[in-house]
This record gives sequence, C-alpha cells and structure tokens, in this order.
Amino acid sequence: MTVLFRHPRIWTGDAETRWATGLLVDDAQLVAVGRQEVLRDHVGPSQVVDLPGTLVIPGLHDAHIHSASLARGLAGLDLRAASSLHEALEMVRRRAGEGSGSEWLFGSGWNSNAWDGAGTLDRQALDAATPDRPTALSSLDGHTMWVNSFALRLAGITRHTPDPVGGRIERDAAGEPTGILRERAAVAIQTIQEGGAGGALEPLLRRCQEVLLSVGLTSITDFDGEDARAAYLAMRDSGHLALRVTKSVPAAALDAAIAQGRATGDGDDWVRVGPVKLFSDGALGQRTSHMCHDFHGAEGNRGIARLDTDQVAALTRKALRARIAVATHAIGDQANATVLDAYAKVRSETASALRLRIEHAQHLRPADVRRFAELGVVASMQPAHCTSDIDLVETLLPQHDVVSYGWRSLLNTGAALALGSDAPFGPDSPVAEPSPMFALYAAVTRRRPDGTPAGGWQPQERLTMVEALRGHTAGSAYADGDERRKGSLVAGKLADFVALDTDILDEQMMAHEPGRIHDTRALATVVGGEIRWQAG
Repeated sequence: MTVLFRHPRIWTGDAETRWATGLLVDDAQLVAVGRQEVLRDHVGPSQVVDLPGTLVIPGLHDAHIHSASLARGLAGLDLRAASSLHEALEMVRRRAGEGSGSEWLFGSGWNSNAWDGAGTLDRQALDAATPDRPTALSSLDGHTMWVNSFALRLAGITRHTPDPVGGRIERDAAGEPTGILRERAAVAIQTIQEGGAGGALEPLLRRCQEVLLSVGLTSITDFDGEDARAAYLAMRDSGHLALRVTKSVPAAALDAAIAQGRATGDGDDWVRVGPVKLFSDGALGQRTSHMCHDFHGAEGNRGIARLDTDQVAALTRKALRARIAVATHAIGDQANATVLDAYAKVRSETASALRLRIEHAQHLRPADVRRFAELGVVASMQPAHCTSDIDLVETLLPQHDVVSYGWRSLLNTGAALALGSDAPFGPDSPVAEPSPMFALYAAVTRRRPDGTPAGGWQPQERLTMVEALRGHTAGSAYADGDERRKGSLVAGKLADFVALDTDILDEQMMAHEPGRIHDTRALATVVGGEIRWQAG
C-alpha cells in the first residue's frame, strides 16, 4: 500500500533537494520525495501519516556498535556509576547476592582511571565480594577484563599460561595471574560468555532492538561475534527484526566465513554480510593503544601491537580475495600507521572496490591524515570518545605530535567519514541509551555533556551539524558499501527516517543552546515505511 508521510520540515540529506514536506512510500521504499500537496493526489485519506516533532531526518546509522555486548549489558551488572574500587565491589557484592549456585556473574563499565581513593584492582578483591561465583567484569572501553579466582580456574588460566599474541595476563611478583586480563588474554572468558554462560542472546537482542529504535537508529553495523549473527538471522526469519543489521565477521571466523562462501554485501535489506574485523592495538585508557612514543610517566610502554604490517596485509589480502571487506581497529598513531601501510601494500596489488576501513582512528601522525583519502580508506570514528578522553589525552600524550580525533582534518582532505558510538564502550553512551545525539553533540561542539571546556577542546576539529549528520547517515552507509540504498531520502532508497523533538538544524538554536542537541529525543522511528517505534 502506498503511504504519504508528511511533515513541514524534512531534511533529505540530498545535495540537490535538501528539503521536502512529503515522503511517498510503497513496498518499503521511497517512490517520491517533494511537496506534500503535490504527492497528496497519489493516496487516499487513510493513507496519510503526519509525523510528530520539529524535524525529520534520514534514519540514523551507527557505523560501529557492539549490540550483543550492549544487550548483555542491559541484563548484566553496570559499573559505570562506581566512583571508587570500594563502590564497585559493593555493587558486585549486592548483585552476587541475587544469584544462586555457581552461575557466572558478568558485568561491564568500570573505569579505574576515574576512581577516587586507594585499593588494588585484582582477583583477591573480587574473591572477597564473590567467593562462590565466577565473576568477569569488562572495563569501560572493553579492552581489559577483571576476573576472580573462580573465573580464572574455569578459563584454565594459571601461572603457567603464556601471554597470547596481542594480549597480556597481568601477574604479581610471584608470577601468579592478578585477575587483570588485557586484550586477547580475555578471549577465553569471552568464549565462555558467548557459549551460553551469558544467557540466551536472541531475547536480549529483541529488548536491545527497542532501545536502538527509541534513539532513532534504523541501521547498525555490528562488531560482535558469530552468536550475534545467528541471533539476528533467527530474528529476521521469525519476523522479529525491525532494524537493519550489517554484521561483521570476527577475525577468528574469517576462514569459516570464506568456506561458507560469505561475501560482503550478501544478504537482504535486513541482514547483510559486513567486513572482517581485525585488531591492530588496544585502548588509550588501558595504555594498550600502540603509540610511536612512550606514554607520559610510563617509560618503555608504547602499548600493545596485536598485529604487525605484514600480518594486517596478509589478512586483508585473504579477505579481499574472498570478496570480504576489511575493518581494522586502530587507536594509537603507530597502530594507524601500521594499518595504512598494510592497506597501501594490498591496494597496489588488487583492484578490489570493497571498502577498507579503520575503526576509531583516534590518534594520527600528521603525515598520515592525508593518506586516508589517498588510499580510499574510510575513517570510522566515534565522537563521544573524544570528549570522554580529553583528560586521558592530556595526561598520557602531552608531548606527542598527533592529530587527535581529527574529524575536520580528515574531512578537509576528502576522506570518507562514518560516525558511530562503539556502544556500550564509552562513558557518554550509557547502557540504557546509546543515543546518536551524543555523537552529534560531541562532533559539533567538542565539549563534554556538562558544556566544558568552553569553546570546545581543540575546536579546529569541530564539524558542522550537516557534516555530522551525513557522517551518521550517508557516511555510515558508504562505509558499508550500501550508499545506493541508504543514507538519504531520495526516490528509490529504503524508507527509513526518524522524527525528532528538537530541530538540530536550527542555526539559532545551535549558536545559543548547543546543549539541546545532546538531549534531543526521537519521537517516531520509521523503517521500511512502517513506524517501528513511537514515543508514548
């Protein structure tokens, strides 16, 4: 059935026809976009829907999200509110009392960088709080796991377990594991969680889907495991999937994906195959991002290199030959240089049109900024990371000559920019609400949610609202190789759009009340021409 959606202010995202008042939809796609009084002749009275709010925009697309982790976080222990080790342990103790037997207790969100007071983050502290339940708590950035002795035993991690390549088991003076597992050292715990100890994933993802729709997301590019892929396919087949999912291939599953014949872009409008996800380094907050120079106050520590140039190149070459795109996590300036060098090597060998992406691209050597555009590499970035990391950057990288969160610098060179949240890994994306508005606010202000610093941190890197919106719509679609179907409201594309309660394109509001961007809410989310979520 043909339906006309009307609103006095529809921003299409199209360079030629920026504004419209009517969207004519048939069979889940847009058949005409323009003035509603002209389009009105094509439908009957019962086929007109007036959208709420002050502004309608194309459906928002999170270019980098961990939806399975987010879904589990909704049910698990959220430690973001803890301001000290003592508070964190009290929260763990209370949650442990709610369980029974020896079932696993999983949690996330602790941030020791922001904690007050003394105390040692180790297994003994957790043992006192949860002596009878295996407990595993992921850090805020997802790159460190804090576990108790019970969890170490079940994972088979002892003093004799060697550090895996790209990971580190922290040890005490006697050589015993302290309970802190960095990077790939946590894989054994993650495998247990994904194997069923974390609970059935599909019902958790259904609940999470409602949260994602409620903040205006119509598409996501997911970077969690194969269990998430299976759950999304089951949701699609049962008719319960209401937003579009591009599902990445974990590096550990690349050979299996190739054997199954998976290729990037395969699938349908609901679930598509995405890129393989590689890891070049870790995270700034855990001092595991791979840097060209030592972290301030930590002589000899330049982070962890999880892959070198030849390894990134070999995996990229393998993936492209199998028609699978590549997305590589790189946060430190050395990690980004490593990935760009590897991509350059492979680009010279292949004519593949598949997208090569760098996820995060947080800290770049100035000379590497232009290489993104030159090599056709997409910068997939998360603006909320910038404003949450201001103190960390100034503390750990004060003497480093780097471009940090350089959205403007990259855009000025012609690089493709895709925006996302990395939820649930980021303090400005609470488990309950991974809102794209947090990213848009950070992108255009470079301020924390409380408005500091005045004028924005390194304000020369700010984006305009139109640029930020394009990064969260057309840019994310381009990163997925799906720009012909998504990212703007033009005839022939999918009928995905969202109505907002605040006109974030109002220049006066932007100039005088930028904080309203952060608090903007979705009132209706339309996917495939159907209202999938509505406020109230």
